[in-house]
Amino acid sequence: MNARPSPRILIIEDTLSLAESYAACLRAISTSIEIVGDGETALAALHRVQPDVILLDVNLPDMSGIDLLRRVRKSGITSDVIIMTGEGSIRLTVEAMRSGARDFLVKPFGIERLRQSVTHALEERVRSRAVIATENRAAPAPRQPTDKGFVGFIGRSPCMQEVYRLLEAAAPSNATVFITGESGTGKELCAEALHRLSKRSAGPFVVINCAAIPRDLLESEIFGHVKGAFTGAIADRKGAALLANGGTLFLDEICEMDVALQSKLLRFLQDRQVRRVGEDTPRAADVRIVCATNRHPHLEVAAGRFREDLLYRLYVVPVDLPPLKARERDIILIARDFLDRFAREDGKALRVFSRDAEDALVAYAWPGNVRQLQNVIRSVVVLNDGDVVTRDMLPVQIRTNAPSLLLASQACPPGEAPAAAAPHTAPAPQPCIKPLDLVIRETIEFAIARCGGSIPKAAAALTVSPSTLYRRIQTWEAESAVGFSS
Repeated sequence: MNARPSPRILIIEDTLSLAESYAACLRAISTSIEIVGDGETALAALHRVQPDVILLDVNLPDMSGIDLLRRVRKSGITSDVIIMTGEGSIRLTVEAMRSGARDFLVKPFGIERLRQSVTHALEERVRSRAVIATENRAAPAPRQPTDKGFVGFIGRSPCMQEVYRLLEAAAPSNATVFITGESGTGKELCAEALHRLSKRSAGPFVVINCAAIPRDLLESEIFGHVKGAFTGAIADRKGAALLANGGTLFLDEICEMDVALQSKLLRFLQDRQVRRVGEDTPRAADVRIVCATNRHPHLEVAAGRFREDLLYRLYVVPVDLPPLKARERDIILIARDFLDRFAREDGKALRVFSRDAEDALVAYAWPGNVRQLQNVIRSVVVLNDGDVVTRDMLPVQIRTNAPSLLLASQACPPGEAPAAAAPHTAPAPQPCIKPLDLVIRETIEFAIARCGGSIPKAAAALTVSPSTLYRRIQTWEAESAVGFSS
């Protein structure tokens, strides 16, 4: 049997001494390492080297590393890209991840941090190739999605075609799948589709929402407990991991999990044994783990809220669900399906949309994604009669294409209306005058919290550019490390 070829690593760094230091640290991982010092030389070398991993400095002499990364992705090259920079800002991290970077190293960074990042990238590539190779040999021909749906999904826009392909390839294996996407894009539907397509489809599909369960109860919900283990434990409880034995365990909003519990989840992923709270004897659990979050997991790691080793254990097959606004005419297909379903349930005659109503639906940005569209169509059916849904039946924010109106109301505390909705109500007196900078920070943090941690949504609610919020956040957060210096 031929030995596996050494993985290929391309280092793009204009400071030669640094590049050589990186290469020396990675010799134990790979003997195939090439160094280039600028963007144009890198572009010329990419197709020749065909690297598995690219170490990319942001500040190159002839172009931005982010611009080079975008050109790499547009060219169809699938190498894992690890960004290196001396600017450890949230804004730059977000920009790099959205442009297709796999990881983000802030100079100065340590030797072990560099080796770990490259090693994990290479391990994931090997696992992903193994999954695809196995399915290419054993799986039946991929099913073709129709306009009506694909295992619960509706529509066949190009971005969803890619999602369907990933689900088809990954479902039959036991590989852990990590689903990302904005709130309301259908992450639970995606997890259920994986289960239905898998060899475990006859087994249970168990869902745990890590954000909906109090932190002190989440361990018991996942791993179970024995009677008397703590106050209120009046009977034995199996827990989701044991209930899902032979099937799939879906951990939704995984980034909301407490760091202490993350270590226990990591141990479970390593040995596949459950130790219930208050019990000494471990129990085997044959489950496939699928998890999801509406946050960016690598940013959560950078902020210290999520364990890096757990992320690498979970992030085997990533699936990113596109926002509804990126799904082209799928909006109309989904809206028609909701209309038909809700009208039949309520005994209404509404069955079609007028042309101007469809135009309004397509033009709207849908910050709440499919869930918001579902609620809008439900409201239309309840409040109107007739055969055709016209534009004037739609909510005002849809007719006027003003997403900030909806988001502003969502950003208000429960029971309170936004200022525009209550013009005759006098504002409550303020107990004191706060410094302007403090008011701005409190407002931004409140909006981000009310928008589920989504900075773009918070920016829309505040009617400012997302970059404005990123710049503000950058001044509040500092990162430090030891090791290489630029």
